[in-house]
Amino acid sequence: MASETTVLVTVTGPDHPGVTSVLFAALSRHDVDLLDVEQVVIKGRLTLGVVVVCPGDPEALQDEVEAAMATIGMNADVEVGARPENGRAVSTHAVVVLGSPVSARAMRSVGRTLASLGANIDSIRGIADYPLTGLELMVTATDQGADADEALRKALAELAAGLDVDIAVERGGLARRSKRLIVFDVDSTLVQGEVIEMLAAHAGVEDKVRAVTEAAMRGELDFTESLEQRVATLEGLPASVIDEVAEQIELTPGARTTIRTLRRLGFRCGVVSGGFRQVIEGLAHDLELDFVRANTLEIVDGKLTGKVIGDVVDRAAKARALREFADDAGVPIEQTVAVGDGANDIDMLSAAGLGIAFNAKPALREVADTALSYPYLDAVLFVLGVTREEIEAADRGDGTLRRVPIEHGA
Repeated sequence: MASETTVLVTVTGPDHPGVTSVLFAALSRHDVDLLDVEQVVIKGRLTLGVVVVCPGDPEALQDEVEAAMATIGMNADVEVGARPENGRAVSTHAVVVLGSPVSARAMRSVGRTLASLGANIDSIRGIADYPLTGLELMVTATDQGADADEALRKALAELAAGLDVDIAVERGGLARRSKRLIVFDVDSTLVQGEVIEMLAAHAGVEDKVRAVTEAAMRGELDFTESLEQRVATLEGLPASVIDEVAEQIELTPGARTTIRTLRRLGFRCGVVSGGFRQVIEGLAHDLELDFVRANTLEIVDGKLTGKVIGDVVDRAAKARALREFADDAGVPIEQTVAVGDGANDIDMLSAAGLGIAFNAKPALREVADTALSYPYLDAVLFVLGVTREEIEAADRGDGTLRRVPIEHGA
């Protein structure tokens, strides 16, 4: 009786129904045992790989498989004596490349950089075609030292800056799939623009307030001091301006999709803002957020006093809020995500299991786990490993699917 032989069968050709059944019918006639199966379809072209243990004549198996696949217009490559593997190793990192577009030059540079760091690409798949092109590379890094992650992130961040793409790096395995709670900054993150500047416009001091805001977001001014300066300019405004501004708020593109999808995945979602609760609460209710932390404007006799009530939600308070929300939800801090854009988000992003800088100032980009520079909040989903196909399949099911035309280069 012949000894057992490991055989690798690779089937390629146009994808159509029946390919798998024909292949396994041929294999079954040789009493093989399956060791591994993997399939991918790209633009209608199928590649199907099967590793089996053949107890009989492997040449006879080869002849039958090749003949069977030829009858349905498929090519079969059979490698007799393929070296068996002891299971699939779990990739150490996920590298997500986002761009509009992602060029071959960019991918070449990513591949070279990973190779120079001793990291092997295990697999690549497309995860998005809208509003950005997204590619996910599962990578195994040979260096598992304490500084290895930082070296990988730094090298790819520097590469991204010169390629007009975003490159996000996360630990692979269960750690990537364990995230359960996310908090967003509000101004210039969940919504477009700065609410304090919109309020200041009613007082005719928008330019003055914007200058202070920008200095604070760059980390050049103490946030509490800058907030007091800006809020003071609002003294005497009628409280009705709060409702007017709340109605003018525009969500960042992709914000609704992001929150809706995260909630479907079981995430607890909230906002932690240096802005104002009276403006944010309606938005939080509309998005069905689980928690809100923000400053409260003082109102006396129907007018703003130019002061805030209670403790200021500053840089340190944002990080405390994240921890409190996580504790209340019973979620370990390692399973949290924080998204922000300014220097006052540094502590919050540093505390989170994954900190994402969104169109952020340099001070925040330097400490964040990853940085996104395109103005679409749903890129956060791609970083978390959610694909556009998965998003749209769920949206299609409840009638919320829609794609807004994008003006590239605008």
